[in-house]
Amino acid sequence: MTEEKKINIVLAGQGNSGKSTIFNYLTGLHQHIGNWPGKTIEKLEGTLYYKGYTVDVLDLPGIYSLTTYSVEEKISREYIISQKPDFVINIIDSTNLERSLIFTLQLLELQCPVIIALNMVDLAKKKGITIDSHKFQEIINVPVIRTVASRGFGLTDLIDKAIEVKDQKREFRTRLYGKEIEKGISELSGLLREIDLPYPHRWTAIKLLEKDSEITTMVRNLNPGILDTAGKLCASLEEMHGHDSSLIIADERSHHASQISREIVNVLPHRKATLSDRLDTVTTHKVSGYLVMILILGGMFMTVFSLGNWLSGLFDSLFASWHQWWTENAGITFLASIGWAAIESILALVQIALPYILPFYIFLYILEDWGYIARISFLMDNLMHKMGIHGKGCISFIIGFGCNVPGCLSCRIMETKRERFITAVLVTFIPCSAVSVIIFGLVGKYVGLLWAFGLYVFAMALILLIGKISSKLVPGEPVELIMPMPDYKTPHVATILSQTWEALKEFIFIAAPIVIISGVIIQAINLAGWMPAISDFISPVTVAWLGLPAVTGILLIFGVLRKELILVMLAAFLGTTNFSEALSSQQMMTLAVVSMFYVPCVATISVLWKDYGWKRAMAVCLIEIVFAIILAGIVSRLLNFVF
Repeated sequence: MTEEKKINIVLAGQGNSGKSTIFNYLTGLHQHIGNWPGKTIEKLEGTLYYKGYTVDVLDLPGIYSLTTYSVEEKISREYIISQKPDFVINIIDSTNLERSLIFTLQLLELQCPVIIALNMVDLAKKKGITIDSHKFQEIINVPVIRTVASRGFGLTDLIDKAIEVKDQKREFRTRLYGKEIEKGISELSGLLREIDLPYPHRWTAIKLLEKDSEITTMVRNLNPGILDTAGKLCASLEEMHGHDSSLIIADERSHHASQISREIVNVLPHRKATLSDRLDTVTTHKVSGYLVMILILGGMFMTVFSLGNWLSGLFDSLFASWHQWWTENAGITFLASIGWAAIESILALVQIALPYILPFYIFLYILEDWGYIARISFLMDNLMHKMGIHGKGCISFIIGFGCNVPGCLSCRIMETKRERFITAVLVTFIPCSAVSVIIFGLVGKYVGLLWAFGLYVFAMALILLIGKISSKLVPGEPVELIMPMPDYKTPHVATILSQTWEALKEFIFIAAPIVIISGVIIQAINLAGWMPAISDFISPVTVAWLGLPAVTGILLIFGVLRKELILVMLAAFLGTTNFSEALSSQQMMTLAVVSMFYVPCVATISVLWKDYGWKRAMAVCLIEIVFAIILAGIVSRLLNFVF
């Protein structure tokens, strides 16, 4: 029997470096998504079968350092140390080499086997930037492969190089810091050899001088005396340089990165402006930038609505005769009614939700892969500051339009706990794709597209107001926006389709079972004759205050599972997708408003619970329930003057 040949690699790099494109190219359809043990952060894994090797590929979260300022950074370095992959493929953005090199130097300090993917060399060339990859390889003593991920150029070379050097003895070449720092590293390394550490001694010594909280705690538990020495060395460095020791180390590392960059990079003078440069002059301008943003986002929502309506109508005509066929063949018994409830729930999900969710995700991922979302963050920075956060929060908002769960998870890119919490709370008010189903499929279709668009404007105005209030109530000041601006690039079709499929898989495999079970339960309650009692119990809120049909009360309860369930189950309960037969325009608007703002879905609540504690999560839920009911009741009464 032939011995199985395996290689384990991880992909590590900063955001917008092409990491996802490389992962999708290498793994294809052999991918799966899970969560890190005990964490809500997604873990992307895949498998490549190549030249007799089984290559397991893991995509680490996009990070900018290995200092534990975030959960992603902690996860990345723990995985590299504990799992000891055969290789870390470090994806570097060739157009921003110096910035990327700081992370590379940290990887090398961790003494892990590294292969450099020098990505986007085509974009660098267009900018007049040439990089001597051979000299680069000589300086850092690790393989350097030139790649263009969007075209697949050089990607198989990465795996070929991994196979070639897999069993070779590796020499870790450490770049030296200044004399005083090296002396401190040497002294601490000697002491650290006396205790059992999961990390390399030199790297641990550097982290002690950087005052890394996790490493400091670990060493304190093993030998507190070492921290006394580390404290004295830090104090000596700070007295000598006049800065905190962590800043001194960071400055030295940045200097090394700059030095390497100067040796290997050549920039042509007076280069011709690239298409990306010319686009930026328009898309980031203080006037034209906002006009372009309105046109792009407005066009996106118009297209989603038009495509959604067309697909919804297509499915409507396709499923029109199914109920009659079922009744004729299965009868009208209790079991037959339950069976049709399950089928109708799925049909309603396909007819009402899928037509709007599918194009929405496609357009969202096109904008992300194109590089435009970073421009939106830049444009919105001033407005976001009024909410107590900075422009990066806009990225979470945009992701939240797709789904509030990854929107809340992405809040971890914010630098402080204060900003992460405020952003997460505001994300829960963002109309996600499930709420968009209600807005498009109910208000847009039957009341008018302008009213649907008005709901989005209304939501954003409320988010601004809530953000301003939150920034006053939560102590602290917002930090300034510091984020890279990626170049525009042609969206990679395979990456967009892969991301869309991953989003749809969650919709299919999680939403569908919930929809079926909920539809069956509601139908069983109805057939058992319990519906009037439940509806009457909730009617002081739903009927008296909100002016909605009594049945909407139980739909809102089940809607906590997933917001699109409200409309899907309403269609199943009414036995029609023509909601104008059961709801007035005023009622449609009121139902949309309460659906937008009342308690987040269960999945979002679980993220808030895990990241910010159950007390804060429950407080957010209760406040939003009360807020949504009061607001929707007021809106209902104001609409009396319109409809």
